Amino acid sequence: MNRKKSLALMALCSLVLLLALAGCSKKEEAPSETAAPMAAPATPIDPATVATVTGSIKLEGTAPKPRKLDMSQDPACSGGMGMTEAVVSQGGNLANVFVYVKEGLGDRTFAAPTESATLDQHGCHYVPHVLGVMTGQTVKILNSDPTTHNIHPSPKPGMNREWNESQAPKGAPLEKTFAREEVLLPVKCNQHPWMKMYIGVVKSPFFSVSGKDGKFTITGLPPGKYTLAAVHETLGEQTMQVEVGAKESKTAEFSFKAAQ
Repeated sequence: MNRKKSLALMALCSLVLLLALAGCSKKEEAPSETAAPMAAPATPIDPATVATVTGSIKLEGTAPKPRKLDMSQDPACSGGMGMTEAVVSQGGNLANVFVYVKEGLGDRTFAAPTESATLDQHGCHYVPHVLGVMTGQTVKILNSDPTTHNIHPSPKPGMNREWNESQAPKGAPLEKTFAREEVLLPVKCNQHPWMKMYIGVVKSPFFSVSGKDGKFTITGLPPGKYTLAAVHETLGEQTMQVEVGAKESKTAEFSFKAAQ
């Protein structure tokens, strides 16, 4: 009898222990009351309500005259002469200014375009001088010149990957991407030291580059309040607050002062 009682007691204790462990397991699996709530997905953009921001970039004061470039080190470079293009202004309008939505998009995310952006090397100059792309978008780099070029982006430390790659005369295109937002990312050619250009890498499709007439256009914006930034390689950055409603068109005018 004692042995039977002992076995029964052991079985009962084992059952109690199993029930206790099961209870602990359930408590561990229960969601924590202090856990941070999951972020709500970004509101989709209704194409029927999108707005447009257009504007122009002005230059106050006298723009520096383009300087002649001695490109005679390479006979293949446009007969040996060229002109600088850091500040391009016609009639007080400023070209090569990168304009983008800097703030106001919240937690929205955007897929990189499937279409490549094109950067050419022609006449021993980069064309265009300022290029806008999205993070992850392919940049197709061409060499239309009868000479070798050496493409060398110089990102800020900890930003995009630095690389340095030669491209043969009229050679096969190079295809590159940039993973992180960076405005403006300088690119140079080690073969031809006067060759410089800039890439505006951003996370959204809402950007533009001013033309020779100083004009820019940003389309497809959802209604909201935004901070627009206009960035020039030597004249710095200007910002402006813009609010757009559904289907609204707004104008934004930026003005830079010419360096003295």
